[in-house]
Amino acid sequence: MIKYKTREEIELMRQSAQLVSKTLGIIAKEVKPDVTPLYLDKIAEEFIRDNGGIPGFLGLYDFPNTLCMSLNEQVVHGIPNNKPLKNGDVISIDCGVFMNGFYGDHAYTFEVGEVDPKVKKLLKVTKECLNLGIEQVKKGNRIGDISFAIQHHAEKNGYGVVRELVGHGLGREMHESPEVPNFGKRGRGTQIKDGLVIAIEPMINLGSKNVRQLSDGWTIITADKLPSAHFEHDVAFIDGKADVLSTFEYVEEALQVVNV
Repeated sequence: MIKYKTREEIELMRQSAQLVSKTLGIIAKEVKPDVTPLYLDKIAEEFIRDNGGIPGFLGLYDFPNTLCMSLNEQVVHGIPNNKPLKNGDVISIDCGVFMNGFYGDHAYTFEVGEVDPKVKKLLKVTKECLNLGIEQVKKGNRIGDISFAIQHHAEKNGYGVVRELVGHGLGREMHESPEVPNFGKRGRGTQIKDGLVIAIEPMINLGSKNVRQLSDGWTIITADKLPSAHFEHDVAFIDGKADVLSTFEYVEEALQVVNV
């Protein structure tokens, strides 16, 4: 059952989503060669707690860390470790916050140093897929319209769209109805109505759409070991239009400083 939110609840969710966004902005300054994922995880946990939130992933379904950090061929749900990042890596950092009784859930795939142009294009197209999906959050549309827009743009560029993992409703629980697949047909699925809040998160592979799970029970990797990209926003539909609760503004500001 879908739990539609009031305007007041959406404003509380905005605060949770914005804290995730700010956390990713702090992390963006530190993503560089020789830094370890566990170091980044520690920074994120301290920042979230210092700003009145609780790490949303830590302990959720027994996940052991604050951040899901998925490197290169890892798609999602990677567990932070002490292996330093290397020049040319890409890493999806997915962060959750619980605050004011609601979750925020938000992800960005970062380049580490100088990245292969083919992989840079994958990241660019995946972010475009996210934006195209958000554009379909409008009156009269259905979840399938979001799904189709993402799939069409990814496959037009020759990429594989992961089937086994999807976006989702968001609220007092991290994962609520409805599911938001990154593939589908226009005009299908749940109708978009006022009070709907969803996490839209394209997971796009450089090669095949096929994935498998590692023996740790968490990490999902591409079957062909080619890189994957993942971007995510929290989106509310209120007063007949989409309202993106999270932002990449803090990440982009940080990356501009790092790259100067």
